[in-house]
Amino acid sequence: MNSLTRIKLSIMMFLEFFIWGAWFVTLGTYLLSNLETSATQVGMAFLTQSIGAIAAPFIVGLIADKFFPAQRILGILHLIGAVLLWQASVVTDFDSFYPYILVYMIIYMPTLALVNSISFRQMQNPSREFPPIRVLGTLGWVVAGVTIGWLNWEQNGELGMTFKMAAAASLILGLFSFTLPSTPPVKKGEKTSLADLMGLDAIGILKNRSYLLFFLSSVAICVPLSFYYGFTNPFLNEIGMESAAGKQSLGQISELLFMVLMPLFFVRLGVKKMLAIGMLAWVLRYVLFAYGNVDSGYWMLIGGIVLHGICYDFFFVTGQIYTDNLAGERFKSSAQGLITLATYGVGMLIGSMLSGVIVDAYQTPEGHAWTTIWLIPAAIAGAVLLLFILLFKDRNNQPAISPLAQEHDKNAAITSLP
Repeated sequence: MNSLTRIKLSIMMFLEFFIWGAWFVTLGTYLLSNLETSATQVGMAFLTQSIGAIAAPFIVGLIADKFFPAQRILGILHLIGAVLLWQASVVTDFDSFYPYILVYMIIYMPTLALVNSISFRQMQNPSREFPPIRVLGTLGWVVAGVTIGWLNWEQNGELGMTFKMAAAASLILGLFSFTLPSTPPVKKGEKTSLADLMGLDAIGILKNRSYLLFFLSSVAICVPLSFYYGFTNPFLNEIGMESAAGKQSLGQISELLFMVLMPLFFVRLGVKKMLAIGMLAWVLRYVLFAYGNVDSGYWMLIGGIVLHGICYDFFFVTGQIYTDNLAGERFKSSAQGLITLATYGVGMLIGSMLSGVIVDAYQTPEGHAWTTIWLIPAAIAGAVLLLFILLFKDRNNQPAISPLAQEHDKNAAITSLP
């Protein structure tokens, strides 16, 4: 891959995740403070991510894989997205806001697969060439959060500007996409079944009882995950943390660090311990949030944010590697699609609906009873952890992965960074 292509792909990846991080982290605070919604409505807004995740395989599978070059579809989707984000920034009530963000997430979530597809198609050795490019995506997310904190948009009640900033970046990426290397459809003329699109042709993997338990645990753990995505920023702002969005970027930095160390942990600990540690980190994070504050308990808030690296990498990325190992060569892609549909689709959908109702139920005249609120996802994660430890057995007894396999797994893992 030549230097110009590498630079273009890096810019593409940076902008892709800058756009998402620019508005998604502070969405809950914006809705509660600027549009004066209920927490249930916040949950409905975050639920659009799940709808987008469910719709994504159809858009990518039916359009990008069969009819048009991926870079053109990426450009068109981001140009449309720029208009939707700008419109979302100027409406003044939730009923007007929701349709814009719903349609936006339906067209944005497929772009996550498109940027990966465009990147891989230009590479001779993806295991070595992709990670340095994908890391720019995490940097984009971090820069977006730091920018919001630096400009004090949270404290000044100007979070509508986050959508304008994301719209501008989306416009830039939309235009820039047409300069990306050509990525023609790979399945032109082939028939694609509904089972192929949804990953259902890999459903036989669920016959493995251990994997079935992991699969169900993945769906269940996404319920407490929804609390984090939807209400961490409103929580931190309500209790008085300055530049909360910028502080939350520490979670992505932690995630990147643990991603680099994952092959080492994977060899030494194995699948069950890695997954269990990931779930335990969820319990600990919410306990820290429950009892932390901006005075003597400030370290607890920062600790809960920094735990994101373990929470995400040790459970979700390990799970993706575990899925890859069990699926077999023929069903690797379908199996990853199935687990993504189950987690970001079904699991996050349930969690988004439940979290909003719970936060509304514990509203007080002064704000919210956050200690009680955070202990609920801690209890859910704890119950999932307990059942997992008692029932899960890795019946495959797979040996420690080789250095070459470690490099492959690291690449697969980095692909999934938020």
